[in-house]
Amino acid sequence: MEEGEMHQVKTEETSWSPSLKNICFTCPQCGKGFSFKENLDIKLHNGGKPYACDQCGKIFTIITNPIEHVKIHTAEKPHICDQCGKSFSQKGNLNEHMKIHTGERPFPCDQCEKRFTHKGNLNEHLKIHTGEKPYACDQCGKSFAHKANFNDHMTIHTGEKPHTCAQCGKSYARKGALNYHMKIHTGVNLHTCDQCGKIFRYKTNFNRHMTIHTGEKPHTCAQCGKSYARKGALNDHMKIHTGVNLHTCDQCGKSFRKSWVFKVHLLTHSRERRYNCDQCGKSFFRADFLKNHLKVHTKERPHICSLCGKSFRQTSALKKHQKRHGAVKDHVCFECGKAFFTDSALKVHQSVHTRETPYKCSHCDKSFKRSEYLKIHERIHTGERPYHCPSCGKSFTHLSSLFGHKKKCISEITSSSLS
Repeated sequence: MEEGEMHQVKTEETSWSPSLKNICFTCPQCGKGFSFKENLDIKLHNGGKPYACDQCGKIFTIITNPIEHVKIHTAEKPHICDQCGKSFSQKGNLNEHMKIHTGERPFPCDQCEKRFTHKGNLNEHLKIHTGEKPYACDQCGKSFAHKANFNDHMTIHTGEKPHTCAQCGKSYARKGALNYHMKIHTGVNLHTCDQCGKIFRYKTNFNRHMTIHTGEKPHTCAQCGKSYARKGALNDHMKIHTGVNLHTCDQCGKSFRKSWVFKVHLLTHSRERRYNCDQCGKSFFRADFLKNHLKVHTKERPHICSLCGKSFRQTSALKKHQKRHGAVKDHVCFECGKAFFTDSALKVHQSVHTRETPYKCSHCDKSFKRSEYLKIHERIHTGERPYHCPSCGKSFTHLSSLFGHKKKCISEITSSSLS
């Protein structure tokens, strides 16, 4: 028998022969009639599965199923989509794929108006309504509704980056991040602004950008009438009226408006800082954080701007810098018209107008516009001095104080060695 060939599992109840086609086959148990013998086999009352795959042992009710199945082992993909050219080993997979082109969504959610192309996607969606989160992390206790989200989360603990770019070898923890990266090589940026020529990879970012040119501010505060270009900006504004900081840490009492900032903060309580810097003693949650930190001591700046040659310790700093080379200051303050390269710079600026100081000290009544200002201030209370002089060991609360001291310290060491 050749490799990949199917064989029939012998049973007393069934046998299959192509010559029996076009004869009416009647089920002896329920009396139902069939045109084809294999269709009768599907309805076997004893649950028999007479056909087995020689490669993996999987068994099937009818012979057509294992014939399709064998193509998985041979890598044969004879079923081709006439819309996009993608090929599949099994016709059922092609049929499922075709729903992408036809827009067919036969599986509706009975809780909301959403519809899905696959039943599996509907089942995953239903967990939103039931609140079911069956995938729990055994390291930090966080639970997830979807296995894909759980798998993404686990890479935080393992440091695993399984998705590798075939062109440059760079690796990512999430497939979405790899897909985003691949556009660097392909040059595919689908959304181009016809007003200023700026190009965007994602339509949401493109739409947000277009409001700069149109001046559109569709999101209006019902309490004071103030309008915003982005819904997120309105949500932030609404907290001025409600005084609500939704995300409060039950361990230290700190409050946060943005959920992602809150989640990052929680790591300071829930996770052990296992990675220690042997130069200054600073500790980190993750090995890659320590690796980035070590560049401070080694003066390593591996990320170089191809336009001006300036180098940076981190890719994020390089990306921020590159926006300044002929880039448009597309983050505009709608209060005074001042424009900025980055959204974060705009947000810092906007606190000038709101006089908002959301970062409150847990030790005294002082509050600050920026989190880094609060962090520096709190060292007064904690006595933390994270900046150490490598020459004399003296420590400081501010980096600027260390730089000032270093000049003096080096001068003193030089003078004493000369004398």
